[in-house]
Amino acid sequence: MNKPRTGFVGLGLMGHGIAKNLVTKGFPLTVRAHRNRQPLEDLLAAGATEVRTNTELAHQSDIVFICVTGAPQVEEVINGEGGIASAAREGLIVIDTSTSEPAVTAKLREKLAERGTRLVDAPLARTPKEAEEGRLNIMVGADDETFKSLQPVLSAFCENVIHAGPPGHGHTLKLINNFLAMAIATSTAEALATAACAGVSLQKLVDVISAGGVNSGIFQMVAARMLQRDLSGLKFTLVNAMKDLRYYTHLAESLPASALMGEAVHQTLVQANLLGFGEHYIASLVEAQEKLTGTAIVPR
Repeated sequence: MNKPRTGFVGLGLMGHGIAKNLVTKGFPLTVRAHRNRQPLEDLLAAGATEVRTNTELAHQSDIVFICVTGAPQVEEVINGEGGIASAAREGLIVIDTSTSEPAVTAKLREKLAERGTRLVDAPLARTPKEAEEGRLNIMVGADDETFKSLQPVLSAFCENVIHAGPPGHGHTLKLINNFLAMAIATSTAEALATAACAGVSLQKLVDVISAGGVNSGIFQMVAARMLQRDLSGLKFTLVNAMKDLRYYTHLAESLPASALMGEAVHQTLVQANLLGFGEHYIASLVEAQEKLTGTAIVPR
């Protein structure tokens, strides 16, 4: 077997597709058991092995993938009881695919490096649909040698494997990417609300934007799909978007760089969460605008 042993923590919407592609493309796969066993069943049927702790997972793997929500969860997987850190050793590679804080990543990288383990930040772009299809984008923060060695593994579930730069640059680029995406989404929801309050045809607004340079994939997923009574075009929750923008503003302020737009986008997401839409997808920013303006926007 010339393929490295892979381990996986975090079989959620994105993680399941990644793990499925690894095991079905011939990479020996070990997964950590979870209370929700449904995402495990087809992986075990395809040949994956199940363990109970992250320590066991690391012992049985050459490369461990972490696909969890953010910095606190990554810290728990690595430093918590039964964590990866207790099995850190020379040659082990840990790949953090979450959207996390670069400063936290740096501290974890330094700790694991003391025992010869490399921590690679490699956050993802695209959606669970592309994860299942093996067509994600990934931005990898690693030295040249490590990146080259990981390319065949990452290509098992990615269409575009991008070397973002040295360690830390993957998470930094992802936060900037998510800031731009959420800036478009929040401004789209606000524009729809303004148009609705003014009595302008929302379909005409979508037609005009779709025909010009302002158009984007995010606009189509939020506005055009909303007019079709579909608020699931961008399958990313508002609570996670709020977290990512908090990380982005922390990053900008630490440099320091101006974060006026970032703070505005962040507070718009905070507001949507306070209005009760945290577990809804991004297009529910439009529903938050309905509550704020008292004007119907979503066709019902």
